[in-house]
Formats: sequence, C-alpha cells, structure tokens
Amino acid sequence: MRRVRAAVTESPGAPFTVRDADLEDPRPCEVLVRMTAVGICHTDLGMRDAWPRRLTPMVFGHEGAGRVEAVGAEVTGLAPGDHVCLSFASCGTCEQCAAGHPAYCHAARDRNLSGGRVDGTTPLSLDGTPLHGGFFGQSSFATHAVVHERGVVRVPPDLAAAVAAPLGCSGQTGAGTVLNRLRPEPGSSLIVLGAGGVGLSALMAAVAVGCDPVVAVDPVASRRALALGLGAKAALAPGDGLVAALRDLTGGGAHHAVETTGRPEMARRAVGALRPRGELALLGIGGEVTFDVMGLLAKGIRVHGVLEGDSDPGRFIPELVGLHRRGLFPLDRLITTFPFEDIGAAVAAMGDGSVVKPVLTFA
Repeated sequence: MRRVRAAVTESPGAPFTVRDADLEDPRPCEVLVRMTAVGICHTDLGMRDAWPRRLTPMVFGHEGAGRVEAVGAEVTGLAPGDHVCLSFASCGTCEQCAAGHPAYCHAARDRNLSGGRVDGTTPLSLDGTPLHGGFFGQSSFATHAVVHERGVVRVPPDLAAAVAAPLGCSGQTGAGTVLNRLRPEPGSSLIVLGAGGVGLSALMAAVAVGCDPVVAVDPVASRRALALGLGAKAALAPGDGLVAALRDLTGGGAHHAVETTGRPEMARRAVGALRPRGELALLGIGGEVTFDVMGLLAKGIRVHGVLEGDSDPGRFIPELVGLHRRGLFPLDRLITTFPFEDIGAAVAAMGDGSVVKPVLTFA
C-alpha cells in the first residue's frame, strides 16, 4: 500500500474532493504510474453525474500521463522510469481486440465502467473501505494509478506531460475518427460540429491530411477563432441558416461530418449539410437521436458510431506524437494547465467555455 491524493466523488453528481487514499501495489500484469498530468474530459463530468450510487465513492479521470514507478512480475516492454500515456482498457484476446479494434472489446464495460477490476476488486481504499476506481482502466484523477499493462503506452521523455495526457482520449478520439474511420481523401470537405478538445482534434487531423475545406461550428467565439487558427476555412455559430451556409461553403454539401456535441438537433443538421453519399461520424454522448430514414436512404448517408477514434492506442498514440513533432497536430494550442488541487476551478473553466482542454498537473 502507498498513500496517494485522489479527487473523490462521494455520490452521483457530487463535486470532486481531493482526499488522502491508499493504493495497492500492482498485480503481475499491472503497472504503477506516478501521474504528472491528467486531462479533464466531458466524459468525466457526464459519467460522474450519471454514475450509479452503488459504485460510489469513486475516482474518475481517464487522460493520464506520468512515469512508471513499478511493474508487475509478468509485465513486458515497460520499466520503471518510462514516460507513458494512459488509455482505455481492453482484454487483448477477443475478436475485436484481435482485429485491431480494442475500443469495441467484448469486455469493455467490465474493464472500463465497472468501478474496479474485472474480478470486482479495486486497488484503491479510503479510510479502510474500498474506493471504486478503474475508470477507463485507470482512474487518473490521483497522484498515482495502478493500470493494466495494455492501457499503458510509452511516449518520448521530452514530450510535455500536458500534451501527452489528452492523447489517451480526446486527442485520439477526434483524430482517430478522421484518420482511422472516415479516412478522407485529400481535397474532400469535412465539417466539425463542436470545437472542444475532441472536435478540434478531428479538425487538426483533417487539416493534416489535406481536407479542403474544413469548417467548424461552435457557439463560443474564442473557439471559432481557435479553429480558424488551426486551419479551418470557416467557423460558424450554430444559428438559423446553418445548414444552408455549410452546404454553400462545401460546394453543395460536405463529404464528411464529425458531430461531437451529443445534441440530437446538431446531428440532424449534420445530415442536412452532407452531400449525397456523405458520411456522418457520431462521437458525442447525449440523448436519443432520431433521423428521417427516408432522407438518409435518399441521400445514401452512412452513419458511423465511433468510440475512442476506433484506435489501437499502442499503435495510434505514437502516430499522433509523430504528427505533433512535425507541427501537424498542435495539441498544445488547446491546453490550459491547472494544479491538481484546483480541479474545481478547471471544471468550472471548462463549463463556461473559457478553456478548451484543461489539464491538471502534479507537483
């Protein structure tokens, strides 16, 4: 056991409270990581609010980066001192994992959203009682995390931890949707609805592969300005006439649309802004979406549901690091850092739109 500091959620929807907790040593296939940075994602906030009461108190956080402090006896390819990025958990043996699509692992729920390990245990405890964790295989809103080796990806030691952290979720979700699933041809048009961390990651990837035009939609003026600075041809507010404006900008309709807001009305607008045989990728977690089926059929629209950018983190995160080094994925332009103990201020800044991607750093 070791003493750690963790942001604990006592009940569904409760604020994050930084408290002392205890963390077990890693098991044979696990890795102990001292966190140096962790991003805050909308998924952390949405899942916190909807989390089952029976699985509280709980530690969230799933965009961790840090240094390996210890490895289990059966771990290979990782050693103490390695700089790493943490990502979601997967079994590595099911049909989807074997095919290179671990985001759709048959055991994904048990390994990421059960409040602990697959066997029902949790490495965390609070005042001698179990503290639920294992969120996306990590629960990185803490000074240390115990993670299965499949969720740990080595990164270059000179990569800033604040940049490495979001690669584990929002970076690979947005970029992976474009690069792994949509795979647009150079010169094809792409629209992004929602210019948060995921949407802007998709936008940067689209610019990197030569999409033209790339158009962003967001209600926050500062985010629209950032989208333009990252290579968007235009950035629009989601007001009346949006669909017509998008169709005009993309020469009669976009080839691809990436919807990150989770708002049903925005998904329907995305369909309206696509050209015949266009493709819509749905990323946002939201309510039920209903479409005009005849409209989809008549236009030949293909709808993709995409988790984690359909990424294999061990392969894809190094690719994103390579794009970042070449200046083609300037993720650092999205990031604002906060000390870990100021997690409440970081959440508030994300909520009011003044910050795109808050990243907590550890002393």
